[in-house]
Amino acid sequence: MTNERPSFTTFRDRLLARERMLGTFLKLPTTQVVEMLGPLGYDFVVIDQEHAPLDRGITDLMILAARASNIAPLVRIPEFSPSAILSALDCGAMGIMVPHVNSVQKAKAVAQSCRYAGGQRGFAGLTRASSWGSVGGTQHMAAQDSQVACIVMIEDQDAVEHAADIARVDGVDALFIGRGDLTASFGNDPDAASKVAEISRTVAAAARDAGVPLLMLPTSKDDLEFVKEIGASAMLLSSDHGFIRSAAAKTINDFSD
Repeated sequence: MTNERPSFTTFRDRLLARERMLGTFLKLPTTQVVEMLGPLGYDFVVIDQEHAPLDRGITDLMILAARASNIAPLVRIPEFSPSAILSALDCGAMGIMVPHVNSVQKAKAVAQSCRYAGGQRGFAGLTRASSWGSVGGTQHMAAQDSQVACIVMIEDQDAVEHAADIARVDGVDALFIGRGDLTASFGNDPDAASKVAEISRTVAAAARDAGVPLLMLPTSKDDLEFVKEIGASAMLLSSDHGFIRSAAAKTINDFSD
């Protein structure tokens, strides 16, 4: 299936075209999981530096494995900084996901860090992103600006009121609704689920009105129908941790009396 999918370099084009794409979060510091996912047909992975012990060295190798498996590698950085974005992009990431973007000012800074033209991305001519210098500097910068996806996460209550303006920031390609953090922010509120659902509809409408795609993580088949209904086109399905736990639980149940 790897060869049947479009090239990993077309991820941003497919995202902007609202193609249905399926990916997953990667939290284990290894390349083997990425290599397994390639033949299964996953379109992209999000290498999760925010919630997993993934340093620059292993991230570099995981990006290499993803590209070799024709899966678009995205990196969720731990927190916003131009250096964190630059590191991931120079290693060959095809997209950046930034957590806790709760203001237009922050969204603009994120977008500028992802771009050469009109932005502030630092230049390096000998990186995996530049095919180790096999393309000229101008060609490399133009290709990166057209191929790298800039995704910001709306996952704080104070971000919701700014979601419409964040979605319209030049250079922001898509919104991801972080329902986990939003749900946690309501604590023991028995109405947390319904409140987060309403927030999700609000953010989805902001994305739709701004003409930017929406990414979400459905937690069940029923939830998949909800996220499709409100307009999500790219889906994160669980994580490597989740896959191992669910398969291990099923196996032990199948073999237990």
